[in-house]
Amino acid sequence: MTHLTDSGSWPPPQEQPNASAVAERTHDGSSGLATGVLGGAIAAGLGLGAFAVLVMVLWISSPYPDSGPDGALHVAASLWLLAHGTELIRTETLSGAPAPVGVTPLLLLALPCWLLHRAARDAADPQGRAMGVRAAWWGVVAGYLLVGFAATLYAAGGELRPSWPSAVWHVPVLAVAAAGSGVWTAHGRPRGPLPGMVTRAGERLPAGIRRLFVRGRVRAACRAAAAGTVLLVGGGALLVGVSLVLHGPLVRGSFLELTGVWSGRFAVLLLALALLPNAAVWGAAYGLGPGFVLGTGTVVGPLGAEAAPLLPEFPLLAAVPGAGGGTPFTWAVGAVPVVAGCAVGWFVAGAAAPAYGEREEAWPAGRTVLVVLGAAVGCGGACGVLAGAAGGAMGVGELAEFGPVGWLTGVAAGAWVGGVGVPVALGVRGWRLRGPRAGWVRGPRAGWAGRLAGRLRPWPRRATPPEASQPGASLPGAARPGAALPGTSLPGTSLPGTPLPGPFLSGPSAPGGSSPGGFSSGPASPEGSVSGSSEGEFSGPEPSGSEASVPSGSFEPLAEEPPGLPSLFEPYDFLPERDEGPPGGTGTGTGTGT
Repeated sequence: MTHLTDSGSWPPPQEQPNASAVAERTHDGSSGLATGVLGGAIAAGLGLGAFAVLVMVLWISSPYPDSGPDGALHVAASLWLLAHGTELIRTETLSGAPAPVGVTPLLLLALPCWLLHRAARDAADPQGRAMGVRAAWWGVVAGYLLVGFAATLYAAGGELRPSWPSAVWHVPVLAVAAAGSGVWTAHGRPRGPLPGMVTRAGERLPAGIRRLFVRGRVRAACRAAAAGTVLLVGGGALLVGVSLVLHGPLVRGSFLELTGVWSGRFAVLLLALALLPNAAVWGAAYGLGPGFVLGTGTVVGPLGAEAAPLLPEFPLLAAVPGAGGGTPFTWAVGAVPVVAGCAVGWFVAGAAAPAYGEREEAWPAGRTVLVVLGAAVGCGGACGVLAGAAGGAMGVGELAEFGPVGWLTGVAAGAWVGGVGVPVALGVRGWRLRGPRAGWVRGPRAGWAGRLAGRLRPWPRRATPPEASQPGASLPGAARPGAALPGTSLPGTSLPGTPLPGPFLSGPSAPGGSSPGGFSSGPASPEGSVSGSSEGEFSGPEPSGSEASVPSGSFEPLAEEPPGLPSLFEPYDFLPERDEGPPGGTGTGTGTGT
């Protein structure tokens, strides 16, 4: 109190902010925003430049160009917008009516996403420019959208022009998502609390539903859903590869007949490579059961395929199964969702009952089922989004529907994963929680076989040590029955100059002349050997004096422990010193050191 009174009034006056510091921070914020805008514009310019270079190379190498350099640049701008998911419109068609081009090659998405991610990451890097999160994020997005708006205006005057509603929707969404991932990466991918809006929305949910959104359970469900989605798409890619091999002659013929010049074939090859992710998603939809649509009312699935309309000559379309009913060969594609469901169940079981965890920490069966169902919902949602992005309209007539149906593919994926994943997760969990067989103790194994066996085996249990009172139980460091201790002539006798400690002298001797502890207590034979040993006869000189053997009979525990004797009996601590004779001779073996 004296210090506060002497220092002045309480509370002390607050320090007024420095006007120069405020101005400096404001200047840094505005300059950071301008730097982010510049980075976003550069990212968009690099993407446009890459497409422009590719299109110009193909235009220059084409022997019969349809337009001049201005037309080629318009096509490059339209392809750049198509890489963002924007729908394009062809104005010059055989019927004269504009036709949409809604199938986006998914591989083209990699370039704008990578450029945006890198621009936002560099802008928000704490060790570099150290701009604020919002300044870096929205600055990069604003600069990218400015260039995107200019590219849309320029491409609108070409023969392949973008659809304005589609461009307004797809380009900003992609820019915000990719830039946000870059900012998150720049700050070390923190797993901080959710935004306030999401937290407040979660608090309005019932308590039973809120318990489902525990971080550990959500992380396990997301990991399992990602594994199931990857396996479904990978299985679809495998199905596409098998179909391409089986339809090899048709695929080769369509590739050679589509164009006769090497520049055109190179362009077809690039387009086919860009559409390979789309084909993998189509294969996943085919393996799930709903299949894909090749026009209005034309469905191709494993249970049967309808006659498709006249399709353009293209290598990937030549690998589509022909019309007809399903066969056992086409039904075998059901193994793809089965494997994906097993993987989801395995991942959830790994979180519910870890291979080397504690039994008490295992999830109950109900919680395991709920997490599997949550993973199935996530996997179905991801597959539905991918299916919707992999297809689109290719015309206004029969080709208005082209590709897998998003919602139908998502429902099928969720049903397969949930139906297969639940029993697999419960089975693996039950296997790991079962008790080990009698006499079996789990031990480490080396190699991949050991790791696999460790994941399949039940949880470890500590081996129970034998009770001290159990007959025949051996104590650590105790000699075998009938065996002589090192440096002594008789088994179970006291060591030279020391009596036996109390714990080793127990009760009346057992029948047969041996104590319950296994030490021989019978009288020595006249020849100096001891009989009654289970291991054989032991011979040696009969000790005398202080080295006399312990007489037979009943032994009582010592009342007090002799001074200097350790509490824990260690035989080697009482061994006599070895007698070393004169040089060139041998010891006497008496242990007296003389």
